[in-house]
Amino acid sequence: MARDRLPHEKGFHVSWDQLHRDARALAWRLDGQGPDEGGWRAVVAITRGGMAPAMIVARELDIRIVDTISVKSYNHQTQSAPKVIKSPDMDLIGDGTGVLIVDDLVDTGRTLDVVRATMPKAHVATVYAKPKGRPMVDSYITEVSQDTWIFFPWDMALQYVEPYRGT
Repeated sequence: MARDRLPHEKGFHVSWDQLHRDARALAWRLDGQGPDEGGWRAVVAITRGGMAPAMIVARELDIRIVDTISVKSYNHQTQSAPKVIKSPDMDLIGDGTGVLIVDDLVDTGRTLDVVRATMPKAHVATVYAKPKGRPMVDSYITEVSQDTWIFFPWDMALQYVEPYRGT
């Protein structure tokens, strides 16, 4: 990797197939880990990136109660102070006991600081984790380096790419 590349140029491209496989692997890891024999009682997806993995986890674990928390912490590729702009049904979710919080990625952990404050007893699971945010997550599937930018399938389109050494 050339040292003159920008951080987002050290990219990890995730296809829909790969995301599906990794989210299913996350579900398998979470199976049987709930607080009681009844398993997990609800999933809360951190929008927007957590919605696809949360749907897959909920399907695999047969969890029918799915809600969202929306935290805005990025403006394009620039991270800013996280802010909750939509909360889940707190009468249903409570302190988070028996609840899975699912996101696509933990980067620095700043978003999860805000989310954990609202549901302190929930189990936080992400598909991907970077080292700075890793301590904020209870379960994850793949760790990537801090300077890697993950390109999710909803960020990409298929297109022709010029070869490195001409045509």
